[in-house]
Amino acid sequence: MAYTHHLTLDQPYTQAVESVRTALSEQGFGIITEIDMRATFEKKLDTDAADEIGDYLILGACNPGLARRALAAEPQLGALLPCNVIVRGGDEAGHSIVEAMDPKVMVQLSDSDHVRAVADDADARLRAALASLSRAH
Repeated sequence: MAYTHHLTLDQPYTQAVESVRTALSEQGFGIITEIDMRATFEKKLDTDAADEIGDYLILGACNPGLARRALAAEPQLGALLPCNVIVRGGDEAGHSIVEAMDPKVMVQLSDSDHVRAVADDADARLRAALASLSRAH
């Protein structure tokens, strides 16, 4: 089962992170959590583990209006929020990989038409953000 939308950018990691932030913001998403996996592995494991994962950032993106609708429909959906978006270094120098969770995965866990509508809206916005990244680069 595919659970992310995937895009490879012809941008170095630091630039890709900023591009992703901008694209998400343009679709009404704010970043409410941020996890630098390289730094976490360095701190909790060791340098080798950090080097293995490389540049890897998890951005917790949240569109407050969509979150409000989802939580009103099913309060327990908070366990699935925020929408995680990953930015990581690509296999080739100067390339980065972006992966955004597919909000429609929530629908598979809920029978609610309200949740389905929110997931469809979130999915359209995340896809639009990724499409804008594709067009720009």
